[in-house]
Amino acid sequence: MTNLKRDSLKGIKWSAVERFSLQGIQFLLGLIMARILMPKDYGIIGMLAIFIAIGQSFVDCGFSNALIRKKDCSEEDCSTVFFFNIVVGVVAYLCMFAIAPLVASFFQEPILKDVLRVLAINLFLNSLAVVQRARMTIAIDFKSQAIATLVSALVSGGVGIYLAYTGYGVWSLVIQSVLSTFLNVLILWVLSHWKPLFVFSRTSFNSLFAYGSKILAAGLLHTVYVNMTTFVVGKFYTPQDLGFYTRGQQIAALPSSNVTLILQRVTFPILAKIQDDDERLIKVYRKYVSMSSMGIFFLMVLLAAVAKPLVVVLLTQKWLDAVVFLQIVCFAMMFDHINQINLNLLQVKGRSDLFLKLEIVKKSISFAILFASIPFGVVAICLSKILYTQIAIVINTYYTGKLFGLGYLKQWSDFVKYLIISVLACSPAYALSLLDVEPLASLFLGGLSAVVFYVVLLRNDEYMQEAIRLVLGKIKKAKDESAGED
Repeated sequence: MTNLKRDSLKGIKWSAVERFSLQGIQFLLGLIMARILMPKDYGIIGMLAIFIAIGQSFVDCGFSNALIRKKDCSEEDCSTVFFFNIVVGVVAYLCMFAIAPLVASFFQEPILKDVLRVLAINLFLNSLAVVQRARMTIAIDFKSQAIATLVSALVSGGVGIYLAYTGYGVWSLVIQSVLSTFLNVLILWVLSHWKPLFVFSRTSFNSLFAYGSKILAAGLLHTVYVNMTTFVVGKFYTPQDLGFYTRGQQIAALPSSNVTLILQRVTFPILAKIQDDDERLIKVYRKYVSMSSMGIFFLMVLLAAVAKPLVVVLLTQKWLDAVVFLQIVCFAMMFDHINQINLNLLQVKGRSDLFLKLEIVKKSISFAILFASIPFGVVAICLSKILYTQIAIVINTYYTGKLFGLGYLKQWSDFVKYLIISVLACSPAYALSLLDVEPLASLFLGGLSAVVFYVVLLRNDEYMQEAIRLVLGKIKKAKDESAGED
């Protein structure tokens, strides 16, 4: 096994453990809390999502990617970023504290003032661990991050459920979030074994900021776009509508956003290592796109197909209005990994200028589409995200086409068959969900049939065969180890 493949598998494994332990535990614990709390409680948190996300973008300032990409990252670089991030974290919190009354007045929800002032503590806490996460990512050490995530999610989730059960309402969500961040940062400090030097180098800062500032600007645009929908729904519709939307969006994000984030975190440092070998870079890139599409398209289409029985089984009938949002967002988010890996390719080549230019063009279009859809209802707002995603793919592949001869049509050929076969394989599951069948039975039979059909239809695909060999190899290894212990 090549070093590149070994690093990829190792990084993906532990990054997956971290992301899905966090999202999986939060999802399961969230199901319990959703049965106790009301949609409005989630709507309150959703109204503040854009403010917290923007603050977090400033806390990172693009320095994390700048550290990861730099081949000769020094202790001086890390210490400079650490102290700068603390200052930004303090300023970000003070800004949120100051604007909290204005936010509450804007949404006409008085409780938002206190909620935002407490939630914003996360900004300062996260500023303390940006360097630790970057250093672990450089070392492809996602195991330590997985441990920190798992412990913090379990402890904070347990506290959140207790508070929800004892009548704390929206505050159970707030306290759970802050406690989770605090524990995560604390454990990362313990496991990283890194302490900053008491230095601040202007030379290091200028070098990193030259690259990171463009990533920051692009990240801000993307952050505003991602959270603008909740902002718009919260402003023009009811907290209940926002609660249904955010719950549907959160379920859709569990497979898509997490797999995409895993790929982004793992592929960026690995592609950065071969950034000077264009031929190898493109070969590895195309393999990442094909293999990730094989999994993500199927998961997202299946999730849309079984959305109704899934929501009824997990959240009860009171959340049934979230089904349509879940289904639409699935089709909007299933292409996120393609966009993200395209942007990674520009970043590893040091073209943060093109990265920023693309984000400006795309987000200008996205805001126009979003605001045009507002008068037509929340469903229309969700549908606008599907249209934007397709436009984004065309725009993102423009420069990869110019720089590497890897344009839209060639990339489309790498993943379109997985989309078509996913739809075919999951169609029986969707048909079953429309019948008068007990939800749990519909969910089980629909999911099982989709998996069988998908594997059969792709049985001759090289990446499906590779995935099957990998799974069978892991099973055999586990059996051998078990037999050895006996």
